[in-house]
Amino acid sequence: MVEKEQVRPLAPATYRNSSDDDETTLHIQKIKRKRCIKCCGYIAALMAIQAVVIVILIFTVFRVKDPIIKMNGVTITRLELINNTTPKPGVNMSLTADVSVKNPNVASFKYRNTTTTLFYHGAVVGEARVPPGQAKPRRTMQMNISVDIITDRLLSSPNLQADVGSGLLTMSSYSRIPGRVKMLSIIKKHVVVKMNCTMTVNISSRAIQNQKCKRKVNL
Repeated sequence: MVEKEQVRPLAPATYRNSSDDDETTLHIQKIKRKRCIKCCGYIAALMAIQAVVIVILIFTVFRVKDPIIKMNGVTITRLELINNTTPKPGVNMSLTADVSVKNPNVASFKYRNTTTTLFYHGAVVGEARVPPGQAKPRRTMQMNISVDIITDRLLSSPNLQADVGSGLLTMSSYSRIPGRVKMLSIIKKHVVVKMNCTMTVNISSRAIQNQKCKRKVNL
């Protein structure tokens, strides 16, 4: 006889509770959310630190400072006199001014055409122009500005006779240096340096006396 095959009962199926799956999913989501919050917090903190550093640099290192212009001295390079007292008509008088421009900034100061005008009792008697240039960061640049004085304009002044009698000519000058300071291709400042000087020329010794200058910077 053929033995009947024993039928083994199937093992009862195991079912995972759906609530356990939900808890696991929620736990994973919480972990991801915490990581995301931490990451965003780190990024925000880093951006805040960078912003603070940039602001500090702008108001300290990268703060645009006034270029300093100074008249170091003036030399009479040409002066022809009649009887050693009166300038000779038709022959211009020449002055050479030693001017320095100090750039205290961490970026270069590029300036355009510089103009210097010479006055005698309010009337223009001479003018000079200096070509564009550049003052390097935290450096002082020297400029020699030559000014030709139109003698005929001096002779036409009603004040000349009295000044010649005293042996002194009082003159004034006005210099204007427009330029720009540029830092990191971001910070750009247009700067205009102005300087007014008053000087006394000793006719007999051909020397400059009592020179006084005032400067002004417009940003």
